[in-house]
Amino acid sequence: MQDLTAHHVGLTVSDLDRAVEFYRDTLGLDVLSRFSVGGEGFATGVGIAGASADFAHLDADGARVELVEYEPESDRHPEGRLNKPGVTHLGLEVDDLDAFYADLPDDVPTISEPQTTESGTRICFLRDPDGHLVEVLEL
Repeated sequence: MQDLTAHHVGLTVSDLDRAVEFYRDTLGLDVLSRFSVGGEGFATGVGIAGASADFAHLDADGARVELVEYEPESDRHPEGRLNKPGVTHLGLEVDDLDAFYADLPDDVPTISEPQTTESGTRICFLRDPDGHLVEVLEL
């Protein structure tokens, strides 16, 4: 099994500018970067047809907080889909996503096989036993 390292904690928000303002101005986090991602690999990787998203990465004293505003935005969904404001996921980084995916037990539910987004990042989302989303990525 591949060694995992923490990469980020993600929060889906309804208004990225408002969220960045709160985390930056109210909580004092530094904005590391802002970017957008879309395309078929991203949409398939996150399991949302036609999805695109705007991102902000903030520094919480060495821990990265990722704020994401999805298009399309979803209504509340009992599965906790990634594009729902209030849904969180844990991001973990590996050196070889394909090897990690191949080593997953058959009973671990995933959204899709590993996908390459248009930014070049390889992603795969899975659910823990309680249904929480975990993103495993290879940069």
